[in-house]
Amino acid sequence: MKRKKTAVQTNICTARRLWTNLSREALIRLREIATQHDFSVSAGDLIYLNNGWYVTHTGLVGLARRKRCSGIHVEAVDSLCDSRANRFVLKATVFPSKGSSGFVGYGDADPSNVSSLVRGAEMRVAETRAVNRALRKAYGIGICSVEEIGTIPNSVEKPSPQNANGNGNGTGAKVRDRLCQIIRQHKLDPKLVKAYAVDFCATNTLRDASREQVENFVQHLADSAKNDRDSLLCRLNNYMRPKQEVVA
Repeated sequence: MKRKKTAVQTNICTARRLWTNLSREALIRLREIATQHDFSVSAGDLIYLNNGWYVTHTGLVGLARRKRCSGIHVEAVDSLCDSRANRFVLKATVFPSKGSSGFVGYGDADPSNVSSLVRGAEMRVAETRAVNRALRKAYGIGICSVEEIGTIPNSVEKPSPQNANGNGNGTGAKVRDRLCQIIRQHKLDPKLVKAYAVDFCATNTLRDASREQVENFVQHLADSAKNDRDSLLCRLNNYMRPKQEVVA
């Protein structure tokens, strides 16, 4: 009980620092959501946009791990896909337990309903949306995931083309430069940070992560390094590969 109370207080403090315009109702709602599903604001599980809370793909995947999800199956709905038009519809089935019949969710994406920052990655966006919807059904998450919305409300997007992971020129370079600055300033191991980033973004490689996911990670890393560097170092050390034993 004491641990949960501390976690709730940490969530509220972090949320107030990140979003200064939070109302009393928003904080009450945060307390309910975070307590019910053990979400963490500092870990990037929740985002506050346009006076409402959104769960992230990171938060949903983390919840599935905690609940020991049995598996997730994803397949394309061929009859609704058009690769020439970059229009994709995917079906995800989440199996919370081995005996479960599964919870189904569909995700669609095309150039008209994705951010310009992830143009060209419509199939991956559709997959993430499908998985998110299936996970929300499986675990009774009543709030929408941020990846399901077309664009981030009130965000400023530059028309210049970017790679889906934000590794292009312009604003992508700024994100990369800020990450490097954080690593240098707080003397972090770049390899461990990269491994942590992949786990945070819930992707196979960092290149597969969307720009929004990378930005969320960089902000999370900056907050963690500033507020509790020792705790961050302990977390990074978890990604250190054990040395191979020498066979005599």
